Amino acid sequence: MTAHDLRSVMGHWTTGVCVVTTEVSGRQAGLVMNSFASVSLDPALVSWCVDRSSTNFGTWLETDNFSVHILDQARSHHVPRFTRRGADKFEGLKTTTGTTGAPALTDVAARLDCRIWARYDGGDHIILVGEVDHIARPQAFEPLLSQDLRRP
Repeated sequence: MTAHDLRSVMGHWTTGVCVVTTEVSGRQAGLVMNSFASVSLDPALVSWCVDRSSTNFGTWLETDNFSVHILDQARSHHVPRFTRRGADKFEGLKTTTGTTGAPALTDVAARLDCRIWARYDGGDHIILVGEVDHIARPQAFEPLLSQDLRRP
């Protein structure tokens, strides 16, 4: 079994696409991920994973907050911006500040503002667990799915 084998088979598992953002000491970080999951209802906990090779890995280890933006079909334009390596992903982007201090994308209706609850070793990733502080949810929603990004 290789990493390629695992990635290939997991590509058949339908997941939503999220952008997660944070800010710490004036440094903003954001990335696209699909490892988002609900962990607990009481307390309200969610999790996601960040790759140790992420250019902003140190920021994710240092921060005490993050916002998860669940993308819908109309917000797929955020994917290329937040998958770029080494660029200022927030340049020219209108944001507000979420309830925990993380940058909030103004055009994404589904957002969870979280405070770090715990971090766990996850091999070549770190698993971040956050306690949900605030939820913004849309009236109607057609989620962007990981398979949508592979369509021609």
